[in-house]
Amino acid sequence: MNGQDQSECSFVLRACDSLTAFTPEEWKSLSGTSNREKTYNPFISYGFLSSLEESDCVSPKTGWLPQHLRLEDAEGRLLGGVPCYLKSHSQGEYVFDHGWADAFERAGGNYYPKYQASVPFTPATGPRLLCSRSLPPQVVRQALAAGLRQLTEQRGVSSAHVTFLPEDELPALTEMGFLHRMDQQFHFINKGLGSYDDFLETLASRKRKALKKERREALSHGISIDWLTGSDLTEDIWDQFFAFYMDTGSRKWGRPYLNREFYSLIGERMADDILLVMAKRNGRYIAGAINFIGSDRLFGRHWGCVEDHPYLHFEVCYHQAIDFAISKGLKIVEAGAQGEHKLARGYVPVTTHSAHYIPHDGFRRAVEDYLDRERREIVRLNEALQDHTPFRKTEG
Repeated sequence: MNGQDQSECSFVLRACDSLTAFTPEEWKSLSGTSNREKTYNPFISYGFLSSLEESDCVSPKTGWLPQHLRLEDAEGRLLGGVPCYLKSHSQGEYVFDHGWADAFERAGGNYYPKYQASVPFTPATGPRLLCSRSLPPQVVRQALAAGLRQLTEQRGVSSAHVTFLPEDELPALTEMGFLHRMDQQFHFINKGLGSYDDFLETLASRKRKALKKERREALSHGISIDWLTGSDLTEDIWDQFFAFYMDTGSRKWGRPYLNREFYSLIGERMADDILLVMAKRNGRYIAGAINFIGSDRLFGRHWGCVEDHPYLHFEVCYHQAIDFAISKGLKIVEAGAQGEHKLARGYVPVTTHSAHYIPHDGFRRAVEDYLDRERREIVRLNEALQDHTPFRKTEG
């Protein structure tokens, strides 16, 4: 443990340099982290976060130094936690602040290191201010927000960023002086559909025909699709999927974030929370997408391929995700960051949220002004895009 701060409310906040500062049972006692909960989010599970650390995907070498916050009462009982990292860059975050860093450093400041309360490499909304059940959530959230602010000031870092947090966690942070930022993603919303055909019936005729044609073409050339989960996820399957990830990731990002060991670890620890959508041709897998299964939603993450076929990316990543979610009664598919091309495939614009604490007064005012304008633009854009969804228009 790297530090200890005593608040006036008799809370003790510790910054811990490994998730092993929590036992798995302690972490599972925090809201949203246990797969027995209705609010379960697989990315903040002990299995996912510990796999990132043990595989060295998250480490000082990669610029993600764990600094998880542990909140205790005066008797040492766990009250809350925050998955948090000290960052030496802004890669793998999906809430872009490179312009902020450039401006701050041109003015003579050091933007790095900074604190990042998030799940590394994962643009998916989920709990960040994690609470036990021993106190009301708002009390714990306020203490965690105050602690993160105090830690930022005491350590002399430029800023603290809480990204992809649920909207109900915002008040605790904004009350502590964090600035609110909005962004946009595209999600599929399952309104009680019974099948993919039911979904198609909600679309305008022209859009429905276009998607049917797209799916036919994607699965031409003898391509078939398998859904793999649980015991299906063998080391041989991970070898094949990792080859897809490396081939596509190297071309897209230059250096993929995740290594082969990470996939073995999550396969051991959370196989039932994982869905691989794998495309097969001539008896071998040629493409695949990894998804994670929460209590009420499917989270699409990344994909890769070793053969290029028209529309195969859309089929593997978007159409199959909708099909799976409907078949399992999941309410939402989160298809990752950005991508207005998802709109035509039944994904609708939704707003995501982050919160940012900047101690420097002048820099804070500049960012605050920028965020005011950015929020208005996000609202305007979301309203405009609602008119371009593929769904049938209802008369009113």
